[in-house]
Amino acid sequence: MAYVPGVALLAALAVGCSAGDDGNASGADSKAGSPTVSPAPPGKYLTLPAPCRAVPRSTLKDLLPGSAELPGDQQDKVFRGSAAVTYDTDRKVGCSWKSDAPSATRSLSIDFERVVSYDPAVSDDDRADTVYAKKEKAAGLSSSATPGPPDEKDKKDKKSEENEENEESGKAKDPADADATVSADPSPSESSGESNGESNDGAPGSSSSPEEALPSRILDNLGDAAFLQDLPKKADSTAQHHTVSVVFRTSNVVVTVRYAEQPALITQVPDGRELQEKAQALARKLAETLSE
Repeated sequence: MAYVPGVALLAALAVGCSAGDDGNASGADSKAGSPTVSPAPPGKYLTLPAPCRAVPRSTLKDLLPGSAELPGDQQDKVFRGSAAVTYDTDRKVGCSWKSDAPSATRSLSIDFERVVSYDPAVSDDDRADTVYAKKEKAAGLSSSATPGPPDEKDKKDKKSEENEENEESGKAKDPADADATVSADPSPSESSGESNGESNDGAPGSSSSPEEALPSRILDNLGDAAFLQDLPKKADSTAQHHTVSVVFRTSNVVVTVRYAEQPALITQVPDGRELQEKAQALARKLAETLSE
């Protein structure tokens, strides 16, 4: 008889548990109505190519004139390239090449960056697009803006500045002379820079090029997004220096190609159009290789 209360207590507990189970089974789960967040899909690329082997030797011979005429060991050294210093080859790699010919020095570099988003709500592709957009903005370009002619306000401001300069230097301020100065003074690089929204220092179409290069611009049919930046400038008092960069994004990888020439003599000037064409051709080959 001393154990009956204990048995009754166990029976009561069992009934209570059963009732609770039945209640949960018949009632709605408190978390059932909460939204389920699906993680954003990962990027297409999980690894990066070996950068110093990404450019075929035949292409390097074309991009680095004079390298094919070098002795065997020197030629191998040029074509081998120099790998960029990186601490995570799954995230960022690069390689550069340089060829010194009697007429000019040509240099080439490529960089691959695999972008990973650590936010489950943001995909790798979206994060890579943000990285690419920053590079595009830094180049003074915008895929949403269409280049147009110089704004009338900019022209008037330039006239006013030049009239003030004439007054300070003691020159007669003649409107006709001012108009003539405005129309004749700007170099091709300045006019191209104004129409493209770029600074004159890095303006395309510089008179330093024997064949006037096209301006910096957004490129079509290259990866998911791409642009070209043309940067002709005078490096020092002895020679001109011309650099072309092509940047494109494909899925979660951003690729940068830089191709430059510096002639040996000040009387020689790089062919900007040729540099642009070859840089674009290499970028398209790299995009095809990534897609394979």
